[in-house]
Amino acid sequence: MTPGDYRLVRAVGRLPARVHTKLLIAFVGTAVLLVAVGALGLRVLAQSNDRVSELGPLQERAAAYGKLQSDTSNVRNLLSENLRRSDDFYLVWPDAVPIDLGPNARVAVDQAVANQVSRIEAATYPDRLGFVPPAEDESVLVDIREQSARLSKLMVEVIDDSNDARRARVEQLAVGLNQLASKLANTTTANASELIADNARAYASSRSLYVGVAVGAIGLALILGFLLSWSVVGPIQRIDPRLAAIAGGDFSGHVDVENRDELGALAANVNRTNDELRRVYSELEETSRHKSEFLASMSHELRTPLNAIIGFSEVLREAMFGPVNEKQAEYLDDIISSGNHLLSLINDVLDLSKVEAGQVELEVGPFSLRQALERGVVMVREQATVEGVQVELSAGPEVDVVQGDERRIKQVIFNLLSNAVKFTPAGGEVDVRAIRVNGEVRVSVADTGPGIAPGDHERIFEEFQQTDAGLERLEGTGLGLALSKRLVELHGGRIWLESELGKGSTFVFTLPARSAAP
Repeated sequence: MTPGDYRLVRAVGRLPARVHTKLLIAFVGTAVLLVAVGALGLRVLAQSNDRVSELGPLQERAAAYGKLQSDTSNVRNLLSENLRRSDDFYLVWPDAVPIDLGPNARVAVDQAVANQVSRIEAATYPDRLGFVPPAEDESVLVDIREQSARLSKLMVEVIDDSNDARRARVEQLAVGLNQLASKLANTTTANASELIADNARAYASSRSLYVGVAVGAIGLALILGFLLSWSVVGPIQRIDPRLAAIAGGDFSGHVDVENRDELGALAANVNRTNDELRRVYSELEETSRHKSEFLASMSHELRTPLNAIIGFSEVLREAMFGPVNEKQAEYLDDIISSGNHLLSLINDVLDLSKVEAGQVELEVGPFSLRQALERGVVMVREQATVEGVQVELSAGPEVDVVQGDERRIKQVIFNLLSNAVKFTPAGGEVDVRAIRVNGEVRVSVADTGPGIAPGDHERIFEEFQQTDAGLERLEGTGLGLALSKRLVELHGGRIWLESELGKGSTFVFTLPARSAAP
């Protein structure tokens, strides 16, 4: 079972659309899938870019709020130390060199705290932050400003008149201020971290989605291409062997193609052609059979009176019933010669008809091929001597005894030899050879005649076909080579011609090497 026989492939073939329409659909579908993958990729990139653009300002706010948290934390720590420790030692501000602690050291620290608190309030405005805070941050920043303002006002009172209650209130305000700043910084930092995590998750999800869609698109494109290609290739693969069978003369089958397109129409035409050729061949075979039967019957009927004509002419020629004059003898010779020629023609027609009708049964047995060749040379030697042609025979000992119908092989040999002698000019040669090559016996008859044109090499083996030289001599019927070809092929051999104009001709036939001991 080939992919072209799959049910889904056949279903695609049955779609009522032309082949180029199906191919166009495949191309357009593939292009749409590519566009879809590209659009999804652009969307993924746009979403990633949006998340990155949100993350930058958020990180900037987190940094600014972190600085604000650090400042409020330092204020709270400094106030806490200033409340708990003695006057022997105070820290004023980070990175500051410790001041010389004297009687007014506590006031100096308070003054430093008050200055820092005033800077915290100023740092909450957009011009100092470097950005416009969102509404949810602005409410917290407003609380920080208000808390900073109260703390600044209370620090002025502490500096003017310090007591434990005011200092406790100052520390409470500092702690609250630090808590507000920490809340703002921590919330913003958490939002940034969450956005980073969301971005990572979204990237992984988008990547998986993009890869999945891309793989799916490629898979769909491959499936679409597979179905459409095999809906075209499958019918062609089924049509091709049917055409080969038709070319070989087998009209017994049909090609099964369900496509509703040009390939389906082609398959239907192939089936119609197959049926029509089967009908025509059947009629031709019947006609050929009748023709062969007619020729065989007519040839048989003609030979009886013709043999009588030849026989009585020979009796008259021998003067068995009285003398004949010279002119009568000449006419009798013409009658005998023409009768023998006509009898030879009738015999060839009869033999060829029997071969075509399948009525020839070979009498296969062992015989000496060398003796058959020698007998053929003897039969044409008298004619060759008259024509001034020399005939030579060369046969190796390995081709002495072979299996075949001796009478039919002798008939082939005589046909080839008589043709060679007939078309070889005076002073020429006919060379007969027999050798064993590649498991077969090969017999060749070469002459030094005018040669045969390449276009006639196949034609002369057909019935009633002759070369221009044969037509000029007005001899022969064009049946000898056709009959020889049929007889050789009945033995399972081959026959062919090797020739060039002006360089003579060589007829070669082979027989299977089924040798046997005599």
